[in-house]
Amino acid sequence: MNAIITVVGSDKVGIIAKTSAFLAKHSINIADITQTVLSGNFVMMMMVNLDTADISIDDLRKEMDKISKEMQVEINVMNEKVFSAMHRV
Repeated sequence: MNAIITVVGSDKVGIIAKTSAFLAKHSINIADITQTVLSGNFVMMMMVNLDTADISIDDLRKEMDKISKEMQVEINVMNEKVFSAMHRV
């Protein structure tokens, strides 16, 4: 199963490192990633594969909530199928 993870907030050192280290620790592969900084605002979107993950998507959401509070950014995790259905034109 694939999921979409978005990270938005004020740019600061370590956002990518902390997020990707957590994913690696739980055997979650980053299949695709894009990030940019717009006027000091950090925006990142990742497609991750959960096939080999040692945590569920619900637990991933809970852990990402903790990380988002620590880094003072907003992190959202959504099943790719749900994300695609919501954004279909």
